[in-house]
Amino acid sequence: MTKPVVAIVGRPNVGKSTIFNRIVGERISIVEDVPGVTRDRIYSSAEWLTHDFNIIDTGGIEIGDEPFLEQIRQQAEIAIDEADVIVFLTNGREGVTAADEMVAKILYRSKKPVVLAVNKIDNPEMREQVYEFYSLGFGDPYPISGSHGLGLGDMLDAVAKSFKQDTEEQYAEDVIKFSLIGRPNVGKSSLVNALLGEDRVIVSDVAGTTRDAIDSSYTYQDQEYVIIDTAGMRKKGKVYETTEKYSVLRALRAIERSDVVLVVLNAEEGIREQDKKIAGYAHEAGRAVVIVINKWDAVDKDEKTMKNFEEKVRDHFQFLDYAPIVFLSAKTKKRVHTLIPVINTASENHSLRVQSSILNEVIMDAVAMNPTPTDNGKRLRIYYATQVAVKPPTFVVFVNEPELMHFSYERFLENRIREAFGFVGTPIRILARARK
Repeated sequence: MTKPVVAIVGRPNVGKSTIFNRIVGERISIVEDVPGVTRDRIYSSAEWLTHDFNIIDTGGIEIGDEPFLEQIRQQAEIAIDEADVIVFLTNGREGVTAADEMVAKILYRSKKPVVLAVNKIDNPEMREQVYEFYSLGFGDPYPISGSHGLGLGDMLDAVAKSFKQDTEEQYAEDVIKFSLIGRPNVGKSSLVNALLGEDRVIVSDVAGTTRDAIDSSYTYQDQEYVIIDTAGMRKKGKVYETTEKYSVLRALRAIERSDVVLVVLNAEEGIREQDKKIAGYAHEAGRAVVIVINKWDAVDKDEKTMKNFEEKVRDHFQFLDYAPIVFLSAKTKKRVHTLIPVINTASENHSLRVQSSILNEVIMDAVAMNPTPTDNGKRLRIYYATQVAVKPPTFVVFVNEPELMHFSYERFLENRIREAFGFVGTPIRILARARK
C-alpha cells in the first residue's frame, strides 16, 4: 500500500519548516549516515498514531526569479498535484493577509482536503486571534505553536481523518514492478518507449490509481512486468521542468510502488548532485536498484571509457555499491536488451530467503575470521541470526548488547553475507537485537 502524501502550504514566514520538522521529529537525523548520500529536507516520512504518511515542505521548493506572489502560487499548485491532504498554514500574529487569501482561492479550486492551521498561537490568551481565519472558508482553524509544539495533535487528527483508503490495483505476486527515476531530460520516457517496443507483447495500458500515472503492463519471455510511469514524466510546464527539487517529488510515489528502481543517468551530462538525491530515496526505501547509463551512443569512446565511467559512478554512489550498472542507448535501442535480465536478477535477490542454518554458518565463519569488537572491556557476543523479511532482505542478529554492534562491524557482516549469497541489486538490512 502506498502511503498518503501531506503537503504544508502557505506564504513565507508562517513557520512551514518548523512544523515540518516537528511532525517529522527525529526521523531525518536517525536515517543512516551513508557516504555519498546528500539529503534534502523538503520531503520525509512521518507517522501519527497508527498512520504512516509522507510529508512535503513546499517552502523548500525554489521557483527561481519569479515574483513573490507567483512563487507562492506555483508552490501551492505543486502541492495540489502531489498531495492527498493539504495543511494550509497561516500566521496568527499577523492575521489574514492578501497572500493567504490568494493561497485559499487556489486550494479551494483544488477539491483536495484542506486542514487550516494557525501557527504562532503560543499561549491561550492569543486564541481569539484565530477567529478571523474562518473567513478563509476551510471550516474550523486549528491553533498551533510550532516553536512550542502545541496543538499539533489535534491538527494531525484532522489530517488523518482525511486519508482515504488505498484502492490501488494489486498485481499478482510474480509480476515485477519497476520504475524509472532521474532528473528531467535523462531519457526516461525514451527508455520506456524502447522497452515497450519490438519483440514485446504489450498487454494493456492501465490507468493507475495514483493520480494520472500510467502503469504499462507487458510480457517478455513469459515474465509479466509493470512499468510504473509517474505523471510528472509526461507533464510539460515551466514549474515542473525548471524546478530541480520537483524531480525528487515526482519520483517518490513511483519508488514506493516499485520492486526495482532504475536510476537513469545521462552519459552526456555526467553525474549531478540531484542524481544522488533521487537515488538516495530509492536506497532508503529499501528497493532493488539498477543504475542505467543512458545516451551511451552520444559519448566518444575508447576501450577504457566504460570502465572509467563505471569507476566514477561507484565513487559518487558509494551507498549503491550493490547496484549493477547497465550502459545503453534508448534512442538507438543499442544494449537495451541487456536491461531486462539485470532487472530480473535484482528482483529475485530482493525477494531471496536464506535458510537460518546456512546463514548462521556464514556468520560464525565471519566472526572466526574477524573477532567481534570490544568497547570499555566489553566484547560483542553474537548468538545467532535469522532472516525476518524480504523486499529488502532483512536479518536480525541476536547479541548480548546491541550498542556494541559498531557500524563498521555491521558492514563487515553485510559483506560476508553478500559474498555467500550474492544479493546483487538489492540493499540488505542488519538489525542487532538483545537476546531475551
